Amino acid sequence: CKNLLNFGSTQCSGRVEVFYNNSWGTVCDDQWDIMDAQVVCRELQGCGTAIEATSSANFGAGNNNIWLDDVSCSGNESSLTDCPHRGFGIHNCDHGEDAGAKSFELCHLCLTDGARIKLVGSTLCSGRVEIFYNNSWGTVCDDDWGIIDAKVVCRELGCGTAIEATSRAYFGAGNNDIWLDDVSCSGNESSLTDCPHSGFGIHNCNHGEDAGVNCTDGARIKLVGSTLCSGRVEIFYNNSWGTVCDDDWGIMDAQVVCRELGCGTAIEATSRAYFGAGNNDIWLDDVSCSGNESSLTDCPHSGFGIHNCNHGEDAGVNCTGDADVCWNKICKN
Repeated sequence: CKNLLNFGSTQCSGRVEVFYNNSWGTVCDDQWDIMDAQVVCRELQGCGTAIEATSSANFGAGNNNIWLDDVSCSGNESSLTDCPHRGFGIHNCDHGEDAGAKSFELCHLCLTDGARIKLVGSTLCSGRVEIFYNNSWGTVCDDDWGIIDAKVVCRELGCGTAIEATSRAYFGAGNNDIWLDDVSCSGNESSLTDCPHSGFGIHNCNHGEDAGVNCTDGARIKLVGSTLCSGRVEIFYNNSWGTVCDDDWGIMDAQVVCRELGCGTAIEATSRAYFGAGNNDIWLDDVSCSGNESSLTDCPHSGFGIHNCNHGEDAGVNCTGDADVCWNKICKN
């Protein structure tokens, strides 16, 4: 199956359509939310992060089959059709309920030359380093590859500190282009592609020399709600997402979250599971930010997993959502 976004103002916004049984068809908006849109945006490569999950044929009504209904993604799936759904062609909808998505690249992942980065491995924070450039993913050669280069990668991905810079295709060999060679970072760069290198596609390597990293798996953050910049606060720690308890939760904590996500200024710090209750771990409690921290996990708290809460106390935020300015003026799709 293939997916596309149809009839939107950009290549990364529009009505979601799925190619199945030799024809394109739409997706019904029953249970459609930001996690489903997130999977779509990621699957389309180059469309970054979901801003909004649209419903009620916001991008116009389709006129072919309705292929999917009751889609319920966790957000980790590699394809929309991997998400639970009723079955292809099984639905109780009409095209007035066609689902859509709006996407954009978060500013801290957008580089001036259009390159992006990911790790291919067993976890989000360890794996073979790959760069997205010229509309395709490619690897990095291990010539001159060291811990300073790895530190830049880990920081860029929000994965804490580098433990190890791996070489000789430790995480397996890639099979596409080799984009970078002779990378030599000082350690202060905000992106790997800001480091000195031989030039995109210029190398004397093979995939047996693919470079990788092991990072400390620093905590990461997301909002689970109707838009990218409002929702229940969740932290990625110890290989799983978990919530934040609302004890002592206030506007200064929300301010740190909004700034960390590139979502402008905090409007509101919500409590009592305002955006719905989570169902995984509760990672943080008694958070008390001064407002100057660069990350929520830098703020004083009780310790990861130490709390006296239940999910009825899950904390959330509403942010101004200034990040969409970055999509129009800075980021490249």
